[in-house]
Amino acid sequence: MTMAHVGAVVAAAMGLMAILLHSSIHKIEEGHLAVYYRGGALLTTPNGPGYHIMLPFITTFRSVQTTLQTDEIKNVPCGTSGGTMIYFDRIEVVNMLVPTAVVDIVKNYTADYDKTLIFNKIHHELNQFCSVHTLQEVYIELFDIIDENLKIALQKDLNCMAPGLTIQAVRVTKPKIPEAIRRNFELMEAEKTRLMITVQTQRVVEKEAETERKKAIIEAQKMAEVAGIHFQQKVMEKETEKRISEIEDSAFLAREKARADAEYYTAAKFSEANRLKLTPEYLELMKYQSIAANSKIYFGQDIPNMFVEGNNNGPSTTEGDALPDAQLREH
Repeated sequence: MTMAHVGAVVAAAMGLMAILLHSSIHKIEEGHLAVYYRGGALLTTPNGPGYHIMLPFITTFRSVQTTLQTDEIKNVPCGTSGGTMIYFDRIEVVNMLVPTAVVDIVKNYTADYDKTLIFNKIHHELNQFCSVHTLQEVYIELFDIIDENLKIALQKDLNCMAPGLTIQAVRVTKPKIPEAIRRNFELMEAEKTRLMITVQTQRVVEKEAETERKKAIIEAQKMAEVAGIHFQQKVMEKETEKRISEIEDSAFLAREKARADAEYYTAAKFSEANRLKLTPEYLELMKYQSIAANSKIYFGQDIPNMFVEGNNNGPSTTEGDALPDAQLREH
C-alpha cells in the first residue's frame, strides 16, 4: 500500500470520526431539558443545560422548554348559536412545564405535547363557548370573559391529563366577522355613542340647572339668615331697651318709695313726738314761754276797749294791776 493510499484512509477515518463526534455532541440551552430516544424508545433520564454526548445515529434527542412560553394559535373558526361563522385571528396561551413532569408528559403526549393539550383543546373549548352564545354576546357582550373561561377550562383538564403543565394566561383577539354584520355593529356603536353623548349632554344640562337651583337656594338661605340675624339684633336691642327702662322704672319706684317711706316715717315720728309732748305740763310750759316772749302784757277787763276808745274819761286800767280773772293779750 502506497503512502497515498495510507493518507487517504487516515483522512477518511478522521472525517468519519469528525462526523461521529459532531453527531454525538449536542448543546442544551438554559431553561430546557433534553429527552432522548434510542431506537424509538424514550429514555427516562433527561439532561439539563450544557454540552452532552450521545450515541450517534442510534440515539436522538428533543429539547423541551421548562420556562414560561407562549403558544400562538391562529385563525380559529367558531360558529355562533345563530349559525354565523367567525374566526379568531390569534389566541395566545402562556404556559409553563415543570422539569419533574417532562418525561411523563413527553411519554404520554410526545415532545409536541402542546399541540394535543393546548392547541386542540383551545379549538374545542372555543367552539363549545360559541355554540351556546349569539354573535352579539361573543363579539361584544361576553368577549371580555372568553380568555378567562378558556384558561379555567384548559387548566381543569390539564390537572387530570397532564399534572405539571400550568396555564398562566390566555389572550384572545377580537374575532373577524362578516363585513355586512361588522358594518351593522359599527352603525349600532355609532348610534350608541350618539345616544351616550345626548344622555351626557342632558345630564350636563340637568347638573347645570341643579347647580343654579342650589345656588339660588343657598343665596335665599343666606339672605334669610342675614335678615333673621338683623331681626334678632333689633329684638335684642328692643329687649335691652325694655330691660333698661324696667330697671330705671324700678329704680325710680324704689327711690320714690324710699322717699315716701322716709316722709311717712318722719311724719309718724313727728306725730308720735307731738302726741307725747301734748301733756298738761308741756302745754303749761309752752304758755309761759309764749308769755315770756311777748314785749308787753296787759291786765284788766276792758283791754279791748283801750285800743279803740283811748280818749274816754272812764276808768282806766294801769299797767301792773293784777285781776283774778285777768285776760292776757299780745300787743
